[in-house]
Amino acid sequence: MMFVDQIREGLEVVGSDRGHVGTIDALAGQLLKLKKDDPASGGTHHYLDLGLVSGVEGNTITLLVPAAEAMERWSEEND
Repeated sequence: MMFVDQIREGLEVVGSDRGHVGTIDALAGQLLKLKKDDPASGGTHHYLDLGLVSGVEGNTITLLVPAAEAMERWSEEND
């Protein structure tokens, strides 16, 4: 996972289909924490496993799965 040091707040997360999944809030251990104020979030922080990341290029993190599948896989935290 050579890209871990490139993950930072504000990067856009997209699925393998280039569909918007969210925006990075932080890296929480082995999880990507997505901003709760992102339009896709519904007002809740969501978490995705770092293992779903295929790469980081510019300001975009691309996942190994399409956006819809990523949203089915994310875990939620209400706060």
